[in-house]
Amino acid sequence: MAPLSLLLSVLSVLSTIAAEYVEYDTSSHIIPGMINVHLVPHTHDDVGWLKTVDQYYVGSNNSIQGASVQNVLDSVVQALLSDKNRKFIYVEQAFFQRWWNQQSDAMKSIVKELISSGQLEFINGGMCMHDEATTHYIDMIDQTTLGHRFIKKEFNKIPRIGWQIDPFGHSAVQAYLLSTEVGFDALYFFRIDYQDKQNRKNLKNLETVWRGSKTFGSSSDIFTGIFPNSYEPPTGFHFEVNDKDPIVQDDIDLFDYNVQERVNDFVETAMAQANITRTNHIMWTMGTDFMYQYANTWFRQMDKLIHYVKKDGRVNALYSTPSIYTDAKYAANESWPLKTGDFFPYADQTNAYWTGYFTSRPSIKGYVRSLSAYYLASRQLEFLMGRIHSGFGTDSLADALAIAQHHDAVTGTEKQHVANDYAKRLAIGYAKAEKLVGLALASLSESSSNKNCQKPTTKFEQCLLLNITYCPASEVSISDGKSKAILVYNSIGWKREEIIRIPVSSEHFVVTDSDGRKIETQLLPIDDTSLGLRSYYVQAYLKKSPTSTPKFWLAFSVSVPPLGFSTYFISAAEKKGTESTISKLHKYHGNIDNIEIGQGNLKLSYNGAGILNQYFNNRSLVKEPVEQSYSYYTGDDGLGRDPQADGAYIFRPNGSFPISYPGQMAIEVMKGPILDEVHQSINPWIYQITRVYKEKEYAEIEFVIGPIPVADEIGKEITTQITTTMVTNKTFYTDSNGRDFIKRIRDYRSDWNMEVNQPAAGNYYPINLGVYIEDERTELSILVDRSVGGSSLIDGQIELMLHRRLLFDDSRGVGEALNETVCVDDECSGLRIQGKFYFRIDPLGEGAKWRRSFGQEIYSPLLLAFSEQDGNSWEKTHLTTFSAINPSYNLPKNVAIITLQTLEKNSSVLFRLAHLYEVGEDKDLSVMAQVHLRMLFNDKNISTIREMNLSANQERSAMEKKRLVWKSEDSNAEKGSRGSPVDSSKLIVELAPMEIRTFIIEFDDTAIYCS
Repeated sequence: MAPLSLLLSVLSVLSTIAAEYVEYDTSSHIIPGMINVHLVPHTHDDVGWLKTVDQYYVGSNNSIQGASVQNVLDSVVQALLSDKNRKFIYVEQAFFQRWWNQQSDAMKSIVKELISSGQLEFINGGMCMHDEATTHYIDMIDQTTLGHRFIKKEFNKIPRIGWQIDPFGHSAVQAYLLSTEVGFDALYFFRIDYQDKQNRKNLKNLETVWRGSKTFGSSSDIFTGIFPNSYEPPTGFHFEVNDKDPIVQDDIDLFDYNVQERVNDFVETAMAQANITRTNHIMWTMGTDFMYQYANTWFRQMDKLIHYVKKDGRVNALYSTPSIYTDAKYAANESWPLKTGDFFPYADQTNAYWTGYFTSRPSIKGYVRSLSAYYLASRQLEFLMGRIHSGFGTDSLADALAIAQHHDAVTGTEKQHVANDYAKRLAIGYAKAEKLVGLALASLSESSSNKNCQKPTTKFEQCLLLNITYCPASEVSISDGKSKAILVYNSIGWKREEIIRIPVSSEHFVVTDSDGRKIETQLLPIDDTSLGLRSYYVQAYLKKSPTSTPKFWLAFSVSVPPLGFSTYFISAAEKKGTESTISKLHKYHGNIDNIEIGQGNLKLSYNGAGILNQYFNNRSLVKEPVEQSYSYYTGDDGLGRDPQADGAYIFRPNGSFPISYPGQMAIEVMKGPILDEVHQSINPWIYQITRVYKEKEYAEIEFVIGPIPVADEIGKEITTQITTTMVTNKTFYTDSNGRDFIKRIRDYRSDWNMEVNQPAAGNYYPINLGVYIEDERTELSILVDRSVGGSSLIDGQIELMLHRRLLFDDSRGVGEALNETVCVDDECSGLRIQGKFYFRIDPLGEGAKWRRSFGQEIYSPLLLAFSEQDGNSWEKTHLTTFSAINPSYNLPKNVAIITLQTLEKNSSVLFRLAHLYEVGEDKDLSVMAQVHLRMLFNDKNISTIREMNLSANQERSAMEKKRLVWKSEDSNAEKGSRGSPVDSSKLIVELAPMEIRTFIIEFDDTAIYCS
């Protein structure tokens, strides 16, 4: 009977319980003299990672990850409406724009009120939270601008805070360009080296003033907060549905009442963080990946914590945002420690350097880079033609590129099906932009349509797959009486003299310029490796086999005006002896005398074994022993004492091995009047072509790598080395997002005493433009065509990682090995990569000119378009040369146009100019430059010009007046020079070294649109 009586007793007690309403005091205010805990509710929504961007938005494919951004935003809005003191921040505009476009007018009004009141605040504000290692600065600017201008247009708001909480290391360009120059007052993130973080905790230096630019000095300073642990809440305070952390149970009549216990936990955790933080303000990031799908589960607990912590009185808790927190820090009038340089490389534990992703998925990295340049050129052409509304344009490519900058996209750290989705979006965007480019080139070249917006009739074809020797437009046979017009467009502001190469099916061709002059040409037989790559990948990607097989590369020199085009014509040779020069082919195998290539100033010599051994420039008299080699790292499988494996994020090698040449290497040398080539089969899965052009003073190395063999069940990372005898004292220089060069010293960090655990991985850095070394006499520079990882692990040597294929996951969340394959008819093989890098050796102090000018030309290659014509009628109906710039004018060689884009349907244009040099980088070109806008916009009349901040969502003068200026340990440092305001009567733009200036220009002639 005892159990029955006990049950009745319990039921009697429960029957007397009446739950009471509790009004929680969630009012937000700062209390001076107390520790103020700023609770910042947020969600971190990857724009693709384990699921595609669409799957994340709608909440599908939940067998991989239960995540729905649509649910997050729906739920958060309702939760904010329940209490005016609640706050929430949101970042990724690629998601928010999708959601916004689906809302009713009534809901839009409600959301606008939440934003106006400050309950909902946009932070960062780009389309995605871009990566900072593998992205180019132009792409970072473009994707940020897309998001910022949407926020300004829809809500009249300007984001104040940078929020890069998840990228895997942080760049100097992010600090001074994508933070200071957009007008941010602070920048917050979490991922820095574990040794650096511990040192900063010890010194209370987690919050600092970061000076990312040595050129701009203190004017580039940004307050930077580094989270002590992660961007998640402190341990014990996760409140998503099904989280295991204890909630606040405050009904005293129910079991498990724990208010005081939870308050004690809160205070203890807050005090611990306050002990490593300066001032009486600390931030708790209340959220993580795809949280707040059921927002009230978070807000209900935070309401209670704020209420009871206030009643307790030991610390103060409040709903906050990074903006409120930043203002509180600024009001403290503290002098902050100074940080210079960047936060690369990043390691989160002893053997876990996140430096593998600098190279992971090299194909998508190359694709993003090539389409970035295409997007820049297509926007120019859209402006020059006059924007039309025909169902295609550049917007789709803009969106796809913006999403691709995400820190789990171009990084190569996403699942394979997500990588495929990014590539598909880019291909769709390209297809639409390609139509726009073809129409624009036809419109500009046709004499009549160029004047009055008539629809042009010329049809142009383009060749995106030229890198794999596939260009149907150039491969077709040309019958008598017909010719092929090749229009060559130059998106750079200075004249270019370059060699172009196109695949052709016959040697019986003549090339003439627009004046009918025969152009010297050279035919180079296409090697079997390139033809095999072409056949396999055309089938894989286009689902069809090529209908013909080209025999030669046709090479010839072109001269193209700035921001304009030239036209060249290929026709059948009328008689024998007038066709192109076929390269002389020399085959070598076994012991041979030295081989020399180079028809101009540059000579490369190869020894009897077929290995590069000397570089000599007749003009500069630089003569340097140099050797190129290949090697591979074996990936650690994580099965030893330390379970850390080599993977998509992590570079953890388990040994390095030279790739030996098979005995005496067989090489083929092709020589001709325009260029020389050396073809080498390094091994069965590495093929290389070295080119030296007669009129150029650099070497171009094209490589095909793959499939990387893994039959031995060992993953591998393929590297190449350029080795000299230079004495470099552990020092080398790598670029920051294609912009500034940063000094690196092997096994050294300026901010702390580094413990070296991974001598290779711990000295790898991201390279987007190039890397160089120097000694007292010379400097060796290498430039790349996409993001790669690299280093100088031995004095006098530069190493690049070109390809990776790994068999284990590195336990950083993606859950897949980086083992890319390509399939044809259900038969799959490892990914093959085609790419290029370039090297040159200069006298000390003279290498910057090549790095900067040629680096810009690598980023913006000449754009080729093909059209067939009958006879010689082209000149009668088309312009054969065109330049948007005054014929007597070129942009200075230290300035690039990085944006020329027609905005909404009016006469305004977004226009950016970038100075390409740092202070002191070059004795001639690290100087103030001038751009004459009347000469640049030769046939248009500028009515107004407004200088904007970098992301073009506010006038620069307004930004400078309101941006917070922080005190640091070196606040007296020089600010660096900048160009003067533009005088509207003179219309001359000055650019100081490294300066980027952004303008919105209005033209009197509103016909930059064609209807």
